[in-house]
Amino acid sequence: MAVWALGINHQTAPLDVRGRFAFALDQVPEALRRFRASVARQPEAALLSTCNRTELYCAADEPLIEPAAHWLAEAAGVPPETLMQHAYVLREDAAARHAFRVASGLDSMVLGEAQILGQLKDAVRVADEAGALGTTLHQLFQRSFAVAKQVRSSTEIGAHSISMAAAAVRLAGQLFEDLRDIRILFVGAGEMIELAATHFAARQPRAMVIANRTLERGEKLAARFGAEVMRLSDLPARLHEFDAVVSCTASTLPLIGLGMVESALKRRRHRPMFMVDLAVPRDIEAEVKALDDVYLYTVDDLAAVVQTGKDQRQAAVAQAEAIIDAGVQSFMHWLRQRDPNAGVVALIRDLQAQTDAWRTAEIARARRLLARGEDVDTVLEALSRGLTQKMLHGALAELHSGDEASRRHTAEVVSRLFLRGRLEAPSARSGTADGPAPRP
Repeated sequence: MAVWALGINHQTAPLDVRGRFAFALDQVPEALRRFRASVARQPEAALLSTCNRTELYCAADEPLIEPAAHWLAEAAGVPPETLMQHAYVLREDAAARHAFRVASGLDSMVLGEAQILGQLKDAVRVADEAGALGTTLHQLFQRSFAVAKQVRSSTEIGAHSISMAAAAVRLAGQLFEDLRDIRILFVGAGEMIELAATHFAARQPRAMVIANRTLERGEKLAARFGAEVMRLSDLPARLHEFDAVVSCTASTLPLIGLGMVESALKRRRHRPMFMVDLAVPRDIEAEVKALDDVYLYTVDDLAAVVQTGKDQRQAAVAQAEAIIDAGVQSFMHWLRQRDPNAGVVALIRDLQAQTDAWRTAEIARARRLLARGEDVDTVLEALSRGLTQKMLHGALAELHSGDEASRRHTAEVVSRLFLRGRLEAPSARSGTADGPAPRP
């Protein structure tokens, strides 16, 4: 069974690219259905989409990287080449290690943050309910949850961590002399807005307002903080009332445009506005950032702020990586037990990849020599010598290392691998070991 992951994240793709590949959680079941229908073998699949990443995890009898990349690119409305400029493809133990690191908060913009684990659990639950999760991915993710729990309980990876919400409060505090004097608008009512509202509420602002498409959900969140509720449709008329705006919705198009903000600034007589766009895709048009009286921050802009305290957590990172390594080894052992040939297949694949790399390097060298006018026979001689030296180097090195017993064992293996014809020749010539070959 082959396991692989295809994805983009905050380290490989800018915000606007990530926005093209974003899926709301309620869109994931249909997306998984379309993906599995687009490939012949109905692979196991799970789709994780957050503000920092979109990742497709799969398991099947063989890697189906190309059809997976074509489907994901098509879903985003971009050419596959555009996706692959920013994407990473991880196979087998590398895919498992990545899943464990994501679950443990080691691959997050906020090192050690716990929110990603809940997001991953939601993605797995949705994939399971959609019938896309088989035994292999179920094991992978359940083990990733267990590893994340061990990392959280055994290390201080979450110590000194600054969340996006806390970073937003810190930046607002640098702009406004006293946060108790400001009016804050929260656009959306999801988990990220709840976290942001919690952090801002601790600073006791003058007023907090929740704007949400569904009033019922907005009212439920507002009740926790004694906040007011308003409709999204009221944004153009009321935006000027707020000194700070924090937005994070699942909208595929910006909710707050340049013209709306310009009108609000005029009515505010150009008093500054602090705006934080935590959504992917954007909730606030990028052009707003160019306005003189607006201080607009996106999730990528907050990256430098949330890195504070990272140095203090490096020891915890090393401990976490050790726990993850053990988890990866355990998962790969389980995978090989289910398929005894998996190790052999992986070895064959690695050998083929290595010999292809050697061949490519030697051909490139030969072409350079020919381009310089070298004799063809000389170049061919160098090409063949280079290939044989590369192929024999490891075996010759082993024959000269280790104790006598290990060298003897290596000599037997090397003889079987490279001298098979010579070893079999006497038997073929003589017919038997006890006498001459019979005459025809």
